[in-house]
Amino acid sequence: MSGAPPEPNLVAGSAPPEARGPVRVLLVDDDPLVRAALRMILATAADLVVVGEAADGGEVVAAANAHHPDVVLMDVRMPGVDGIAATERVRALARPPQVIVLTTFHLDDYVFGALRAGASGFLLKDSPPTEILQAVRTVANGAAMLSPAVTRMLIERFAGNPVDTRRADAMRQLEGLSEREREVAAEVAYGLSNAEIAAKLYMSEATVKAHVSRLLTRLGAANRVQIAILVHNAGAI
Repeated sequence: MSGAPPEPNLVAGSAPPEARGPVRVLLVDDDPLVRAALRMILATAADLVVVGEAADGGEVVAAANAHHPDVVLMDVRMPGVDGIAATERVRALARPPQVIVLTTFHLDDYVFGALRAGASGFLLKDSPPTEILQAVRTVANGAAMLSPAVTRMLIERFAGNPVDTRRADAMRQLEGLSEREREVAAEVAYGLSNAEIAAKLYMSEATVKAHVSRLLTRLGAANRVQIAILVHNAGAI
């Protein structure tokens, strides 16, 4: 696999995978050759292990319950249940794995839908092996795998006209935040990493990470991109 997808935004997460055992990965793709290629790539990393495979999005929930993956590599276009519906189903589990959607196109409608459903990032199928390995490690640590440029494009695509009920709803959600939490949310909306936010707001990365975790919970957001969309809808940036 070769190519140059958008550079991941590698945000500091929790303990490294090595400290908690190998990251468990579930492969979901209707093409057995793609699954085989991904399995070969992941087998080169001692801190990652493929625990199962599925050929259709309809099999994902059962596979996740059987194998308890930390990360799902999810094909976004499948003939049965597609990656958008499958992502939504798996993210609704009591202990949901992180999801990286796989696509052959930059930011197509399927990718937008899967990210909105709760995926933590996306990869082009021709991404270099090193980027695939790093992407799995990144989302396993609880970070989104999106660059600031990609985040801005997603916001523009998702947000639509701010003068509607979404703006009022978003403003009500943000009203419940502390001033510091709103500041952190605004920087997340600009696509900044935890380290960049820490430097800008004169905070430690650990404190920023704690704020982001609270924001995800209080706003009911699945990932940083959804925080960014909410802030944009509220007109807060």
